[in-house]
Amino acid sequence: MPVSSYMDAAAIRQEILDNNLRVKAIIMDISNYRGTLRELETLNEAGRDKLAALRKCVDRLDVLARYEAGTVPMDEVDKHREQYARTLQAFRKANINTMLEIDKANKEELFALCPDASEVRQRKGTSAGSKPNRSSTLLQQQESVTDRMLSISKQLHDTTQKSAATLDMLVTTSATVEGSNDELLNTAGKTQQSSKLLQKYSRRDCTDKILAMFGLTLFLVSVVYVLSRRLF
Repeated sequence: MPVSSYMDAAAIRQEILDNNLRVKAIIMDISNYRGTLRELETLNEAGRDKLAALRKCVDRLDVLARYEAGTVPMDEVDKHREQYARTLQAFRKANINTMLEIDKANKEELFALCPDASEVRQRKGTSAGSKPNRSSTLLQQQESVTDRMLSISKQLHDTTQKSAATLDMLVTTSATVEGSNDELLNTAGKTQQSSKLLQKYSRRDCTDKILAMFGLTLFLVSVVYVLSRRLF
């Protein structure tokens, strides 16, 4: 096996390790975060980027395992895929829990500021030119929590579907390559048989030429013998 294949596998393993550690660090940051939803979305984007990079590394390792025999065992690829699935689930769970905590904190702060719901509605109905107060800001954050949770859930679902589609594509490509490999092996076998037949015919042609020359020589010797007997 080429040394470059082992070097590629080692580099991919290191990238998988690095991305796993970075995603876990982001998950921890999300779990401990209690700020605004906008800043939480920034953490989400960083986490999704690292998850996408992690998925690509696992796919690259899968390609090596399939097409560079002996470089990477398939069991290792399966373990990395299972780890990726667990990390993705933990990322999703951390996001949902944090958004629920932010929503809960906003509600508690909102009711602490405005215990009377009618007062809240009156403040929402003030003129557009007035500066928004703390309670209206909390209401807006509360209303956007559900939409953001649905958006994040959809993005994570799309990431999972992309991973599944990539795996299906790799399986299909592997089947195609295996079919081509079988055809090449069959062609090589037929070529080897043809080469043996050509060598056999070549030897037979050489034998026929030797026999023809031997026969001609024998004929000439016979002619010379007969002529010498009659002349002498």
